[in-house]
Amino acid sequence: MTAQITRFLQHFLLAISFFTRLPVGRWVTYSDHKMHRAGVLFPLVGWLLALILSVLYTSLATVFDPAISVFLTVVISVLLTGAFHEDGLADTADAFGGGLDRQHKLVIMKDSRLGTYGVCALTGALVGKWLLLTMLAQHDSVIVALCLAYPLSRALALSHIQHLPYASETSSGKASKSMPFSQPFTAAALLFMLLSGGLMLLALPWQLSVWVIMGGLLLRLLLKQRMHKHIQGFTGDTLGGAQQLQELLIYLLFIAYLGPTS
Repeated sequence: MTAQITRFLQHFLLAISFFTRLPVGRWVTYSDHKMHRAGVLFPLVGWLLALILSVLYTSLATVFDPAISVFLTVVISVLLTGAFHEDGLADTADAFGGGLDRQHKLVIMKDSRLGTYGVCALTGALVGKWLLLTMLAQHDSVIVALCLAYPLSRALALSHIQHLPYASETSSGKASKSMPFSQPFTAAALLFMLLSGGLMLLALPWQLSVWVIMGGLLLRLLLKQRMHKHIQGFTGDTLGGAQQLQELLIYLLFIAYLGPTS
């Protein structure tokens, strides 16, 4: 039992070190195999981030009005993850929008420069988060939305590796950070990932939970089709982009369910 707990902690800390900028210490060792297993805990990293941001937002809201509190929360969230997923969204938008063919699109994703499509996507995502969370603040629903969107969007994004092959671009000579996720998860691991990601659904009204589940699955299907059309698979950038879009959709569905404030 002690060995299992130690192994779980190592995998969890490895997931934290990969998906965030939070310090985890030097005793966590890396291997592709360990990283693949740690990927199952991606939703738990979302939970950790959501809890940190919830505490910060609650503290900020005692000093600032909701719009400023949400703005600072969004800024801190970017700092916590190092814009890891936002970068994926921007690179995917540049590649899918400006790439001429599959290989060209994969090359664009490796390019550190940001193009027009990427700027538009990144700006839209950040402004969208600020706007949607500010509206949710009027319903006192920021914390519950964060605690659903952060874990579930990560679970749905990483679930794409089950049904799409890994699309590699080798001309750059650089190994991809996403290579450990080139193989699908086991059925048990996938189930754990989805259940841990959607745990907050149990605390919501059943109608809203149904909306989120159906909306998330529909968006997942659409994103899967777009990935297959453009690059015949997935990359780390497309998974990051998928996470951002799923997160925004969850906030939007919350607002649609709650309705306008009085």
